[in-house]
Amino acid sequence: MSTINGLPVHVLLVHFVVVLAPLTAVLLILCSVWPAARRRLVWPTLVLAAVTTVLTPITTEAGEWLERHVDRTAAVHTHTELGATMIYFSIGLLAASVVIAVVHYREVRSRPVGRAMTAVMVAVALLAGVATIAQVYRIGESGSRAVWGDQISATAATGNSR
Repeated sequence: MSTINGLPVHVLLVHFVVVLAPLTAVLLILCSVWPAARRRLVWPTLVLAAVTTVLTPITTEAGEWLERHVDRTAAVHTHTELGATMIYFSIGLLAASVVIAVVHYREVRSRPVGRAMTAVMVAVALLAGVATIAQVYRIGESGSRAVWGDQISATAATGNSR
């Protein structure tokens, strides 16, 4: 992947992952703890998890292309390494979404799950959701540092504006 209208594809795709992964994580947690939300949101959450899982390696590949076309710095390396881990978090969201969809399907079929299964479902959703949100933050923060470094804080400290 290279560019679209002169912008690196990674810069465009990353915004989808940055929005969809945390949104999916929040919906996943909501579906796990609130049966009414689960009834309405389980299928859209599963679709969002699948879309996020598909977009993650495409975004990562575009980022690797971009890495080969910018100066190699420690910040770029850190961002690339962190970005490569995002697929595991996306897969975790997808797996947890499948678990919740199975629980929902059983509930609809009048086969309620026990408390132990509900507790496992909530724990898995919380783990996957919170970990994903934290990792998206870490990756985004490292990407910001790779692009902007300390330019903003240096400008703010000196009172210069552009």
